[in-house]
Amino acid sequence: MNSQKIDIKSLQYDALQKLVAEMGQPKYRADQIFSWLHEKYVHSFEEMTNLPESLRQELSETCDLICITKKEVLTSALDGTKKYLFELSDGNLIESVMMRYKHGNSVCVSSQVGCAMGCSFCASTLKGCVRDLTTSEILDQVYEIQEDIGERVSNIVIMGMGEPLLNYDAVVGFVRILSAENALHISQRNITISTCGIIPAIIKLSKEQLKVTLALSLHAPNDEIRRKIMPVAKKYSIPDLLDACEIYFAETGRRVTFEYCLIAGVNDRPEDARELAALLKGKNAHVNLIPVNPTPENRYQETKEADIARFRKILEDGQITVTRRREMGRDISGACGQLVRRRS
Repeated sequence: MNSQKIDIKSLQYDALQKLVAEMGQPKYRADQIFSWLHEKYVHSFEEMTNLPESLRQELSETCDLICITKKEVLTSALDGTKKYLFELSDGNLIESVMMRYKHGNSVCVSSQVGCAMGCSFCASTLKGCVRDLTTSEILDQVYEIQEDIGERVSNIVIMGMGEPLLNYDAVVGFVRILSAENALHISQRNITISTCGIIPAIIKLSKEQLKVTLALSLHAPNDEIRRKIMPVAKKYSIPDLLDACEIYFAETGRRVTFEYCLIAGVNDRPEDARELAALLKGKNAHVNLIPVNPTPENRYQETKEADIARFRKILEDGQITVTRRREMGRDISGACGQLVRRRS
């Protein structure tokens, strides 16, 4: 990848139009190029066969067409979930997951190589963060998976490796291109951005006029517990986070989802449920309960089914909307908190 070249797949449509105009080309060339990149998923400029040879040559000299390479695919024997290991042009590795639901195919994409957040229940953070992904590298995870399964992807969750809001511009660029009418045209309402809670970025995102779902990794009913399992809690308190979520709802009309990873003996007691219910009472909130997924690197135990049911009932009795997430892809280490950048 030549840093002096333009990352053409990361360009928004209006930026591509400007580039085409600067090359002295008619406007419709931008439509053709955008289609090749985001509808046909080509891997080289030579494949853009309706462009003049001279334009293809100029594009190759001035632009990079960044593509990721599929290195390994594991399929869950439990539920058909697929975990993909991709190699980037610089040799770094990332993982993505494809899950099949009744409502369609959902893809969980990574936004960084690794993660610097240090959450104690998540394997993605073990080796830290190497670098941010470009918009093109995030897009390509979706494109490569859709090509591999031969089916349309309808839902996207940006909750793989990395903290999306620490790679803000690339992630917002990804959402805008992915939802564009002349690209894959996935509804923004079917795109979820998950965050550990970067308050300035949450407020900034609320002003973007996007309709994505914001998922906050809460995982505790109070700051004392949260600080023990999530280092980010030392910087941003729960009351301040909830204020930011209220701003997000007020600006977008989109209800915030609160992710809550249940860890036996840490945050799953009845008093934790009651405190969480009181914390979220009267807010436009939805709680997603996630039993902690085992990794070789932590000793956490998942909450027993009876205790999950009790925790859920306490929340529901407190008028909190709750779902319990299915643990998909566990047998291939493709579930929440299990993604790392390694070959099996």
